[in-house]
Amino acid sequence: MYKNILVPLENSKNDKIILNHIRPLAKMLKAHLFLVHVADGYAARLQETLNLDDSEEIKKDRAYLEAQMTALKKEGFDVETYLAAGEPAKRILEIAHEKQCDLIAMATHGHRFLQDLFLGSVAEELRHKTSIPILMLRVAKN
Repeated sequence: MYKNILVPLENSKNDKIILNHIRPLAKMLKAHLFLVHVADGYAARLQETLNLDDSEEIKKDRAYLEAQMTALKKEGFDVETYLAAGEPAKRILEIAHEKQCDLIAMATHGHRFLQDLFLGSVAEELRHKTSIPILMLRVAKN
């Protein structure tokens, strides 16, 4: 059924929720996991263009992804990580298509119309721009 599952991570406590939710499915299906974090800050977006050194944020994001991958590999999962920069929805979809993912599993914040209008919503954008099935797990608001 699902052989390649992409899991966008935001380096927050919500990641634990989606990872705990997706583990049984991935284990049952022996699926390959692709953990993706998209840094969308100004420095991250210009890092490659301006040949900048890694910012502290990028270093922390890279270490975070590595820690998540290590933990999952210890549990027997087949995992790869990707730290990308730019527009989150666009980069997530590029990686999903490149890696032939057949499911995107993500935590969502459950914003409503006005919040989405002003804050944007990666989940909503993904939902409208791909035919890849998306598992959206709504997390409680802080």
